[in-house]
Parts: sequence; C-alpha cells; structure tokens
Amino acid sequence: MGTETLSRLVAARRTELAYYSPYYFLRQLALERQQALFGTGVAAAWGQDAGTEVVRSSTGPAEVAWLLNQLPWDSEYFGTPMYRLFTGLFDGAATPAQFTQAATDLRAQLVARHEAFYAFSVVPAEDIRLCQGLTGAGWQLVETRLTYYRDQLPAFDYPRYPVRPATEGEVGRVGQMAATARNVYDRFHADPWFGEARADAYLARYAENTVTAGLADVVLVPNQPDLPVDSFLAISDLAHDAQALDTALSRVLLTAVGPANRGWHVKLMAEAVHRAKELGHEAVLMTTQATNHAVFRSCEKLGFRLGATSHVLACHSR
Repeated sequence: MGTETLSRLVAARRTELAYYSPYYFLRQLALERQQALFGTGVAAAWGQDAGTEVVRSSTGPAEVAWLLNQLPWDSEYFGTPMYRLFTGLFDGAATPAQFTQAATDLRAQLVARHEAFYAFSVVPAEDIRLCQGLTGAGWQLVETRLTYYRDQLPAFDYPRYPVRPATEGEVGRVGQMAATARNVYDRFHADPWFGEARADAYLARYAENTVTAGLADVVLVPNQPDLPVDSFLAISDLAHDAQALDTALSRVLLTAVGPANRGWHVKLMAEAVHRAKELGHEAVLMTTQATNHAVFRSCEKLGFRLGATSHVLACHSR
C-alpha cells in the first residue's frame, strides 16, 4: 500500500482519529496539535518506527490498512508474540461486511505468522465502526474503561492526609498489594487467555516497576503512625506528552487498597491532586473500569469529571 493510499485513508478517518488522543476532552489543549501527536499524525507516519507495521487487507474495491505494533517486552514476558492494534484505516467504500472480512483477514495473517499470538486494541467508544468490525471478526470485549479528569486545580481545597513516597525496600510489598487487591474486571483478569495466576503475576510486576523501573514519577503510600502500609497510588507526570503539548499533567497509573487501609483510596487520590496543584499542573487524569463503583464515588468527592470512554478488544490464536 503506497503512501498516497495511506494518506487518503488517514484523511477519511480524521474525525475518529481525533478521539485517539488521551487528552481530547481537555479543550484547553489545541485539538490540531493533539491530532498531530496522537491521531492523524501518528497514523500517517505508521511503519517508520521499529516494531510498527501497516498490514494491508483488500476486500473487493475496499482497502483497509491495519496499524499494528509488536510489543517486545510483553512478548518476552508472556512467551508469546504480543501485538497492539492502534487502529484500522478505511474509507466509505468499505461496507460493514467488507470491513468485518478485512478484520478476519488480519487475524488470518497473524495466525499464518505465529503458532500462537495475542493482540489487543484500545478503541474509543466513538469509533463504533472499528468496534463492530473487530467484534464481527471474533475479537472479544475484555474491558470497558472510563477516563476521569480533575482540572481547575487552584480551587482544589480537599483535606490533607499524611503520605510519603514508597521506597525501593517496599517494592515487594507494592507488588503483593497489586496482586492481592484483584479486580476481576481489569483486562488481564477478565480475559481467560491470561488466567488468574498469570494476571496476578503481571500486575505485581507492573506495580513493582512503578517503584524501581521508572514507570512512575512517584508512588504514594500512607504515612500515619501505627497504620500498616496496605495501599499505594502510582503517578506519572507524563513528561513527554506534557512537553509536546506545552502543558503540565499527571496521571494516576495504578492504585491498590487492602483491608488494613480501608478508606485510603480517596485520601491517596486527594494527595495526588494536591501534589499536581503544588507542581502547577493543568489536570490530573485517571482511568478505571466502568464497573469500579467505589472509584466513581472517590472521583465525585474530589470533583473529577468523566472525560472519555473506551473499549479493550482482544483476539488470540489459541
């Protein structure tokens, strides 16, 4: 597929690609800049970076370009080729049946490459045609996500709570908390391909890496006398994206609260917002499952608003 065809398909998907920005609901950030960084700009340049490729499918007159990214770390960890599908590019010539056939062809191409593989895609709810095409081709819904945000931080005046950064000596405890505070609706536990033990182990490793491998800028834990540490909250300051957007942002990456720290989710969240306020950030973001009612209550207490909804779809060879 030539660059001219790819450019045409990118242009046809411009409206939907705007929703691939993780910040499109922050209207104070220029939408054209967001398109260039996370939407049309990414799609138009796909295949230039290592591990990214454009997989072509043709069904009659309709052409579909699948933007696929192989994930080296995940592939090594799970011992299986792992892919993330960024999106599919197509125009109005593709009927629903043709697009579903193109999605079926994508899976067939992956099956032909690998004895076993796993692929997933995070699809904005607004991209309904992609959702329909993938599910029609056998991709399964494994998670629905809601992204909340809190801006207008100078006005935030919630009570303060004693917290401190987790230490490297607590990395094992942080991993244990993540694995123990199991959420059956996160995409790893909801997808039978992983299985409970493997999902627990992965989340433990991810949580440990927020402390030791630079995945987070800080991991907050309670700092209250006579209270055991049974909760944490990991924060990224999104340095690369914030610099590109000429702003300052932070995102809550992961939280876990055990029974000994009941009630501390809202306290840790409040401290994350206070931290962002003190650093002069524009907003704090947090993504959770659409089933996580306890988190909704915390968000409402702290003045967060709903920004985006997305679906995680997955397929595998076996």
